[in-house]
Amino acid sequence: MGNVLLVVDMVVGFLEPGHNLFCGDKARDIIPNVRELIDQEIKSGSEVIFVNDNHQPDDLEFEMFPVHCLVGTDETLVIPELREFASNVIPKNRYSAFYGTALEQELALLKPDKVTICGVCTDICILHTTADARNRDYKVEIRESTIASFDEEAHDAALRHMETILGAGIIRDL
Repeated sequence: MGNVLLVVDMVVGFLEPGHNLFCGDKARDIIPNVRELIDQEIKSGSEVIFVNDNHQPDDLEFEMFPVHCLVGTDETLVIPELREFASNVIPKNRYSAFYGTALEQELALLKPDKVTICGVCTDICILHTTADARNRDYKVEIRESTIASFDEEAHDAALRHMETILGAGIIRDL
């Protein structure tokens, strides 16, 4: 039918300095590329879905990572640079955008030919969302210039895994 663009965790808590899980300057560097990708996808008729981290104060994820993106805080909001595009936002509380969310139902209704994924972090939420999309037999595409992580080695390893094991199409330029 059409295509879907998933914009994963492009939120204040990960992309603005001073927050517990700020992903760093390399993550901020992808913002113009993500914005350009969103614009291209909208012009081509794709559905754009933002998937944002949202946690309860007692979330077990905080045993692994510092407290971040608490429900009802500004940290869960799409960053100002992309907010104008965020008309469809799905909150999530796990690494995969599919786990415990309405994403699977939305995609079932949309029946996309392809799911493009962008955002942060490559080795965490991008990787797990890609795995779950591929496990549901969606064709997945990722433009390298629209994803980032705070850990460059893990970023590179996740890219290789998504391409060689999961079968995602990795586009090396925008």
